[in-house]
Amino acid sequence: MGLFVASLASGSNGNCYYVANETEAVLIDAGILCKELETRMRRLGLEMKKVKAVFISHEHTDHISGLKVISKKYNLPVYITPRTLQNARSGIERNCIKLFAPGDVVTIGDLNITSFSKSHDAAEPCSFTVAGNGVTVGVFTDIGNVCSQVIESFGCCHAAFLEANYDEEMLEKGSYPFFLKNRIRGGNGHLSNKEALMLFSKYRPAFMSHLFLSHLSQNNNCPNLVQQVFDADAGMVQIVVAPRFKETALYMIEAGKVLCGPPQPLSKNPVPFRSNSIAQLAFSFE
Repeated sequence: MGLFVASLASGSNGNCYYVANETEAVLIDAGILCKELETRMRRLGLEMKKVKAVFISHEHTDHISGLKVISKKYNLPVYITPRTLQNARSGIERNCIKLFAPGDVVTIGDLNITSFSKSHDAAEPCSFTVAGNGVTVGVFTDIGNVCSQVIESFGCCHAAFLEANYDEEMLEKGSYPFFLKNRIRGGNGHLSNKEALMLFSKYRPAFMSHLFLSHLSQNNNCPNLVQQVFDADAGMVQIVVAPRFKETALYMIEAGKVLCGPPQPLSKNPVPFRSNSIAQLAFSFE
């Protein structure tokens, strides 16, 4: 038995990722309203009572907009760094707050959640890997560049949610103001399709089975385009583009053998920057 995963929301309108074993689950980010989260989980046959904690990557609205209500309604511990908490202004109940530092490993039942610092225009941004049952799943979004920690963590993953935010040509020719284009592609914003593909092509482990392309820009990317780009280099890895306005299917990730040969369908089940108001506004476009 491995881990169950799903994207419940992915994009500037909201981000929330589900990772679980047989008995407990965690959410990475809570950027959609509680009612919508419940609806999407119900469509997948999931129950909130299985969720034991929420981990917050950073304080931008599309990652925390549902946090206050979700954590209070279900009395969920919220794992968050001190500086992210200070900048979030989320109204989290004091008894729900669990502080951690980048690099810490938190154990939730039989799941081990490891955090690490990343490059993004936020106070103390982190990415996470979740490990259990011999399987590791990574959530790597809102990453300005492919640093050594991203490479090392990605290389441990049987499956990963990886940001492929923008097509470089679409961003360059698009209508965004110059300062916003530079913020997105300037090393503390988001990963392009090209950068994400480089990480996947060069550093994916031989046992990776699924890649979920995440946090696509609505204006500067195209799901069909990014699907084609990654399918061409996928090998046995199943490529899934996480949609903006609905959940993916629920996938079972198992610790399998080294993958080789043509792709086969896999089973699936029904240096940080302090954020400010300008940064928050800028990233609301992506």
